[in-house]
Amino acid sequence: MTERGPLDFDDGAPGEDEEPPRAAAPPPRRRSPMAIAPARSYVWVVGIAALVLVVVLFASTIRNGTDRGARGIPDGEAMPPFAVPTATGKLDGDANLATQADEGQAGRVPACEVRGPDVLNGCTLQDAGPVVLAFFTVRNKECIEQVDVLDQARAQLPGVQLAAIAIRGDRGDLRKLVADHGWKIPIGYDRDGALSNAYHVQVCPQITFARPGGRVAATTFGTLPKDDLVARARELGGT
Repeated sequence: MTERGPLDFDDGAPGEDEEPPRAAAPPPRRRSPMAIAPARSYVWVVGIAALVLVVVLFASTIRNGTDRGARGIPDGEAMPPFAVPTATGKLDGDANLATQADEGQAGRVPACEVRGPDVLNGCTLQDAGPVVLAFFTVRNKECIEQVDVLDQARAQLPGVQLAAIAIRGDRGDLRKLVADHGWKIPIGYDRDGALSNAYHVQVCPQITFARPGGRVAATTFGTLPKDDLVARARELGGT
């Protein structure tokens, strides 16, 4: 696939989707026999304990977030502008995060100006009313179920702009998910993960709640029941 930059006006039809290339792992550091031989059983036990601790901490972060990692956009700050291809559209490109023209990797034109039927634009969302924006991955069951909940809440939140962003993953899998689940809310595709980085996403699912005009009111980490989601969205005003 030909590499494409941030989404602009002239982005064309997509090629085959693929994961971004990963940097080669550095060669293993050689160690002398003297550093390895003593206390093999002790090192083995400590290694297993450390591995268990890492797994527990990772699971806790994914479900509940941490003060340092899963912070989202601070309450009261503005949503970063963005434009991404829709999951099922024909456009192909990375997220445009530019706030002005010629911002290099962020985008050649301001993100707010990149609009069209195959574009999910954050400026369009916030101009239309309060926003509930979920981030998810296509391989996580809880994340997918959260998008189901968000889609089911549409009837109870007619004045709220509901949308979800798929973080990386295979676009073919994403399109199949949209079709199989019958999602009606806009679904964007963050191919290179730049948009999720801009929103400080570390947890799946993660949801940003913003008032009309794009001022962030709250961010939630982990699964949010439908009643709680609807209640929080109604507190944003404009409904």
